[in-house]
Amino acid sequence: MDNYGFLRVAAAVPTVKVADVRSNMEAISVLADKAEAQGASVLVCPELALTGASCGDLFGQQSLLDEVEKVLDVIKMRSRGKLLTWIVGAPVRWNDRLYDCAVVIRNGQIRGVVPKGIPEVSGSFQNRWFADGRALRGCGNLVVVGENAPVLMGNEQLFKIGRTRVAICFGEDLEASDSMAGRLVQAGAQLVLVLSADPEYMGRQAERKRILSARSRNDHAAYVYCNAGCGESTQDLVYGGASMVYENGCLVGEGKRFQTVSSLLLADVDIEKLKMLKQMDLSRHVGKEEVVEQDLGAEVAADLSARFLGKVEPLPFIPKSEEAGYCLEAEAVDLQVNGLLSRLCHIGQPKVVVGVSGGLDSTLALLVCALAFDRLGWGRKGIIGVTMPGFGTSGRTYGNALDFMACLGIEQREISIVPAVKQHFEDIHHDIQVHDVTYENAQARERTQILMDVANQEGGIVLGTGDLSELALGWATYNGDHMSMYGVNASVPKTLVRHLVGWIAKNLFLEDEVGGRPMAEILMDVVDTPVSPELTPADEEGKIAQKTEDIVGPYELHDFFLYQFCHYGFGPKKIYFLARHAFDGQEGRPQYEKGIILQFLRKFYWRFFTQQFKRSCLPDGPKVTDVSLSPRGGYIMPSDAKVKLFLDELDQLS
Repeated sequence: MDNYGFLRVAAAVPTVKVADVRSNMEAISVLADKAEAQGASVLVCPELALTGASCGDLFGQQSLLDEVEKVLDVIKMRSRGKLLTWIVGAPVRWNDRLYDCAVVIRNGQIRGVVPKGIPEVSGSFQNRWFADGRALRGCGNLVVVGENAPVLMGNEQLFKIGRTRVAICFGEDLEASDSMAGRLVQAGAQLVLVLSADPEYMGRQAERKRILSARSRNDHAAYVYCNAGCGESTQDLVYGGASMVYENGCLVGEGKRFQTVSSLLLADVDIEKLKMLKQMDLSRHVGKEEVVEQDLGAEVAADLSARFLGKVEPLPFIPKSEEAGYCLEAEAVDLQVNGLLSRLCHIGQPKVVVGVSGGLDSTLALLVCALAFDRLGWGRKGIIGVTMPGFGTSGRTYGNALDFMACLGIEQREISIVPAVKQHFEDIHHDIQVHDVTYENAQARERTQILMDVANQEGGIVLGTGDLSELALGWATYNGDHMSMYGVNASVPKTLVRHLVGWIAKNLFLEDEVGGRPMAEILMDVVDTPVSPELTPADEEGKIAQKTEDIVGPYELHDFFLYQFCHYGFGPKKIYFLARHAFDGQEGRPQYEKGIILQFLRKFYWRFFTQQFKRSCLPDGPKVTDVSLSPRGGYIMPSDAKVKLFLDELDQLS
């Protein structure tokens, strides 16, 4: 059974009875059984879950503490023969002091005790009952809990479960300047379990989320947060039972607060992804801290094929502005605009020549160019839009190109490529009825030649329109549309190009129109037009016959493959697994059959490797998304790298 690099984690919030240790043990045991039955490898409970966090001065009662030790022995026995690792919050006595601790239990043994650091000034009065665990920062301390053999007690411990290194900390530690969690991540932890007994107040949950998101993103780690909840005393405070799982800044699981019964949150965290992110982030010095590491054994083999709990975004390049708190679409356009205007100022106010086809890519490039000229205070007549109808130009794209240029008020030129290409076919003795790669590429190179020569005439530059998806697949004619002086779409994949043109239609150029046709109407028709290079003749009705996605596959699939391949370094097997869940048709997601995903994943790998030579000599262009294929600072690979390893792995999939 393959876990694809994921680990299933559980946050258990039991309904506690304050000072009723046996009852609390039973509540935790029920949740632990459920977690193991559903394939969880590790279960974390709230801080002081065995007693209740709100016992107050009852923590000074020896009868209560004796009962805790007896109950921990029972839990230890219940864990025998099982793979689930229990992390239970409990008070622990050591060396005539009482500590607020996390007790690590696995397969019939207590394997370690992690004490909480408690400042001298504490709003929860914990320093009234508990000693400061920071004094035990080292791991040379041995503690006997109940009838267990002596175990290590200290903060600087890592626990290895399968391939995952696990750190344990407490809620207050997340907000400390010298965070123990951060130090343990530096030492190699990918998963941090957070026990907490943090009371609620208005806005507190939002604060927790901000902290967990920032911590997990900065650490390239997963954080499982489990807070005290139902049953705690409400004499002065309310505990909401918040449970959350964050992975590299993203919320991947959240339990409901203020429940009146015990609750269990399960989530699949991608440990392989976190390892890859750390590996690629050379600014982090993993292994710097000296800690003690215990190997707890194998993880539980969760059957991810039967039930996968992870969240896989099918369109990873599309902005989630509501999560960022500001408009990411505006930021993406600003990056393109600022890249271009900086280059134009460097050159010295040149004219800009753009080939305008009426398709998505040239539309976005021309919009960016117009915005750059507006920002610089230059008249748009310095932009020369050239439409170059050929054998496959449809009436729809031709009309949109003309209306679009007129609406922007740029200089318009129309130069048919048909006579020149026909002459070229005669010169090289190519049959015009043979619609092969020569037939197509001759048209693309003729268009590029026209644009370059017009730029020479006008003392200008040619603005490239090709996008990231086309570069990844090599879907460009070498020294044809492959070439320009500056490419504003070079780091913008096709799915994002479509999204940005739609966003601009709804937010910018709202007063522009031509002949009573608003700019927004033109742009939305471009968005709805099938993607095509229009290099083969249109059909009998004059409509687009050559549709790119019928040939190379859906761009939403290829953009997904590209993101997982470049951003995380995942292999074919992992990408295939993720794609099956991202495109399963559930909850509004797109749907593709497994065979289709596998077919085009194979095509992606083959084209990505064999077409690298086109990317090795790309024009300049700004990085807009977090994936770039620039040979100067993006994804760098040799043009003669072999794809065999990846295709062989795909051959093993079904």
